[in-house]
Amino acid sequence: MDRWLVATQAWRWRSAQAPVVVDLGYGASPVTAVELRDRLRPTHPGLRVVGIEIDPERVAAAQPLAGDGLEFVRGGFEVPVPGGARPNVVRAFNVLRQYDEAGVEPAWARVRERLAPGGILIDGTCDELGRLATWIVVAEDGPVSLTLSWRLRGLGAPSEIAARLPKALIHHNVPGEAIHDLLGRLDDGWARALPGWGARQRFIATVESLVAAGWPVIGGRSRWRLGEVTIAWDAVAPR
Repeated sequence: MDRWLVATQAWRWRSAQAPVVVDLGYGASPVTAVELRDRLRPTHPGLRVVGIEIDPERVAAAQPLAGDGLEFVRGGFEVPVPGGARPNVVRAFNVLRQYDEAGVEPAWARVRERLAPGGILIDGTCDELGRLATWIVVAEDGPVSLTLSWRLRGLGAPSEIAARLPKALIHHNVPGEAIHDLLGRLDDGWARALPGWGARQRFIATVESLVAAGWPVIGGRSRWRLGEVTIAWDAVAPR
């Protein structure tokens, strides 16, 4: 996700004087906030990453890593950035999956109120090793896209990612729902690709079949070759 963020979203903070990116709910280890700072800082020397956690013990444990564009504070969806700054990006990975689906949109709305103009919330889920990941981009006026990302080596079928869908979609992976149709189409394209191809070529062909079928795919082959595809939200939103 960090790689995608730099490649496709850096325009959101490059012109800002002192951009802020939040790692919301970084968990028991602050390593994701450290990695986020290291990945994003080269794009803007004044960028700072703020790790936010509700557990005061986790915040205290992270303090030795603070400094040089990285700080840690206690908080939640109110996104209490020190100094009152509004974040350009708020990333919340494996946070809302712990909530009921009814709690998703209120959480989105609360974070959206805190965003800087043009800012986004990234609501995502991944497996423990980051080999399967999904995320929804939520802008100031609502969700805009869904990205699915796989580690292609060893992938059996694209639908293996179903268990890592964000909370807003995971219970809608049933017949008659758009996300179910999307995963079925991906599996079909993957199965039809020539068996002698490598995983990367096979995945590119799979996404090309999506485009040919009329799915609103955002981005091109440079993203697909990484095992990643982004779909406009209207095409996958719960019916």
